[in-house]
Amino acid sequence: QVQLVESGGGLVQTGDSLRLSCAASGRTFSGYVVGWFRQAPGKDREFVATISSSGRTTYYAESVKGRFSISRDIAKNMVYLQMNSLKPEDTAVYYCAAKTGSLLGSDYSSRATYDDWGQGTQVTVST
Repeated sequence: QVQLVESGGGLVQTGDSLRLSCAASGRTFSGYVVGWFRQAPGKDREFVATISSSGRTTYYAESVKGRFSISRDIAKNMVYLQMNSLKPEDTAVYYCAAKTGSLLGSDYSSRATYDDWGQGTQVTVST
């Protein structure tokens, strides 16, 4: 099991950028697939992006493709979500999640695929 802590959320305006961070503790992050999900008020938690343990493979939800970028720094045990051109509909609590094993062949957009979750960080985009 790995403990995850998100940071970097905040209140921004439409068109601004934010970078979220996901820090791992308890054990090395290197063997984990890491995903970002978000949950807006009154809505289900939805997939945003995911990255393989090597960092070479990434997938994105259609709603964020071209605006968000997921990356990882294995040496620092960190995963990042760079969010550009933010829109009000991006407002949500953002969670990072981790799973062991391969990204390929997994149902990477499903919450059930991931074993460990952080507590979330709030992102609010104003008009």
